[in-house]
Amino acid sequence: MAKRNDRVAEEIKKVVTEVIDNEVMDKEASLKLVTVTEVEVSEELEYANVYFTTLNENKREVEDILNKYRGLLRSAVAKNIRLRKAPEIYVKYDQSVDYGSRIEDLLNQIKNEGK
Repeated sequence: MAKRNDRVAEEIKKVVTEVIDNEVMDKEASLKLVTVTEVEVSEELEYANVYFTTLNENKREVEDILNKYRGLLRSAVAKNIRLRKAPEIYVKYDQSVDYGSRIEDLLNQIKNEGK
């Protein structure tokens, strides 16, 4: 079952990325580069968490804009992926990039203090 969910998550990632790049970015001029980093689907495929990163300063605003288009994303998933029922889509900012950057800064700080 896990393999199927992984395949479905990857397909959802492709579809959502395409819709964001081709439709949402055209409608929302305030959005800069948005990258879908990961999709997690529930075991029963009832919902999908879509994680993204962006170059925009206000990540919360970007998250709100993308969540405004949840219906569009879900309908695109329903059209492009053969599932009995399209999962609910929830868009969330991927904080792992910020976390990794923070770790790197701390390591550089420790390295510089040692010199």
